[in-house]
This record gives sequence, C-alpha cells and structure tokens, in this order.
Amino acid sequence: MTETVGYEPVRWGVLSTAKIGREKVIPAMQRSRLSRVTAIASRDPERARQVAQDLDIPKAYGSYQELIDDPRIEAIYNPLPNHLHVPWSARAAEAGKHVLCEKPLALTAPEAKILVDVRDRTGVLIEEAFMVRHHPQWRHARNLVREGRIGRLRAIQGFFSYTNLDPANIRNQADIGGGGIYDIGCYPITMSRFIFEAEPSRVIALIERDPEMNIDRLASAILEFDAGQASFVCSTQLVPYQRMQVFGSAGRTEVEIPFNAPSDRPCRILVDDGSTAPSTSSAITETFEIVDQYTAQGDDFSLAIRKREPLEFPLENAVRNMSILDALFRSGESGRWETVAPAA
Repeated sequence: MTETVGYEPVRWGVLSTAKIGREKVIPAMQRSRLSRVTAIASRDPERARQVAQDLDIPKAYGSYQELIDDPRIEAIYNPLPNHLHVPWSARAAEAGKHVLCEKPLALTAPEAKILVDVRDRTGVLIEEAFMVRHHPQWRHARNLVREGRIGRLRAIQGFFSYTNLDPANIRNQADIGGGGIYDIGCYPITMSRFIFEAEPSRVIALIERDPEMNIDRLASAILEFDAGQASFVCSTQLVPYQRMQVFGSAGRTEVEIPFNAPSDRPCRILVDDGSTAPSTSSAITETFEIVDQYTAQGDDFSLAIRKREPLEFPLENAVRNMSILDALFRSGESGRWETVAPAA
C-alpha cells in the first residue's frame, strides 16, 4: 500500500461537478490521508455550492478559472468532458498546479503531446487517470505473468459493455469525444499494455456507429504485440458486462471485475493451470483485500507530489495509448491493419 505517514495532505481542487467526481473520486480522496479536497468549481455557481455542501467541500467556485487561480490549491482533478481535458489541464499546469486528468487524456495523440510540452515547461506532474492500474489485483496479475505462473504470455482477451441510449449524455455526443472506444475501450487497451509490458505494432478494428448519434456503439479490435495478441469488444449498447483474461502457454488468469472493481467487498482473480481442460475445476481463486482504487490512485499521485518523484505512469504512457486509439479509428475507416505511431 502507498506510504502515507509523515506527509501533509495535498490540497486538491476539482474542475466540474461531473458524476464520476461526485460519486467516485471525491469520496475516495476524502477517505485518504494524503489527499484533501478543498474546492470544487462549476460554471453554475449555485450548482457548485450545492455539491460542495453535499460533499462537505470547504470552497465552491462559479468558474473553473477561479479555482485554478486559488493559490491554496496544489493539484487539480479534471473530469470535464473529453474535448476539454487538454485545454483546462494546460491552464491548470500553466498556473503551477499538478493535474490528474480523466481518461481519455485527449482526442488524439498529437493533442495529448500538447500536455507533454506544458509539463516540460512548467515542471508540474500530469497524469491520465486510469485508476485500474493502482488496484492490487492488476499488480498481482502482472506478477503472475512475470513469474511464469501461466507459462509464456501469448494472448489477452477483454470485454466491456453497458447500455446508454440518451442522446443528451456526453458519452453519446460524437463531436466532443463520445463513444465506446474513448469511454471504455481504452481500458482493455491500457491493461493489455500493462500486462504485456510492451507496445503493439499494429491494430485492426471493426467499428459500428449509431446511425443517429454517430458514436461508435460496438467495436471489436485486435492489437498485435511482439509476444502475442490482445483482443477486446466494447459497446455502449449491450448488456452491462466486463471481464478480462490473460492466456499463457501453461495456464490462464481471469480478472473477475477488471475495471469497476468494488470498494466495498474483496476482488477475485482465477488462476488456472489447465490441467482439467475444458473444465474450470483446476482453477484456484485468489482474493484481495478491500481496496478503493480511486483512493489508491489519489494516494499514489499525492505521494509523488510530496516526495517530488516521477510518476509511475508518465504522460508519455498516455500519448502511446492515444496513438493506439488513433490507429483503431483509422482502421475502422480503412478496414485494414493500421500501424501504431512509434513513441516520440
């Protein structure tokens, strides 16, 4: 677990009253010894005041810039709609604030690189908020691969879906970064890279778009790594479900709740040596203590600030993830394999 003793909590401000902030990130940070949410902002001053009151946040601002200009704020959490991630993260960084920005960091890899330039110029920390990377179940799954428990890693398979048919929802607005790949397809991509500990060289995708909203509502993709392949399906108009499996030459690992890991009960992964295939009776269950992955994410970021250390997942990691998303969208149009842009 993250070291917390001996450090003053980082003073956080939150840009917007977005649902993920209200229901997930802010309550999780408030349970942390390293993070203190001291202000929240909305374009609607009354909305900001109401949410601040509901969540016991000391200060409310009626504009994002007012919060950024508050000299007491050390770090910004940015859960704004996708098309506002880069501009407002850049403004915060230029004001000397560290930034934890919701995924996807940007709408394209070139746009994400803007924040790399801002970070290098200002010296602040900026990270894309993939909370799943901070959960012990994923650390353990990667260690299983490293230790050879499943033999030689060859394939990863993921599925992530939910149903959202509301045209007014930002996830269904194509012009501001809506759609399934940006919203949930990025998770199996990120975690495949996390487990392979490598980057794919090329990808191919089959993408179906909603005829009215024009967002990608169903997508299937394959990522080719030197050591093997990763594939996934994501959808915003299917039964809610998620699962991820890692296959090796001598076994497999299955992450039961890979992305929305619960914070109120233990998580489980299965480790199967395949000795009774096709049955799953040879699988053993490994259980993890209750962890709020949003708290862990905030702890790791806050500790990096206090210790003045580099982030485990720097912005270059986010740019590479965006390069894969870019290639998948190109493949959806071309119907061909597309090369992933190499790291700069």
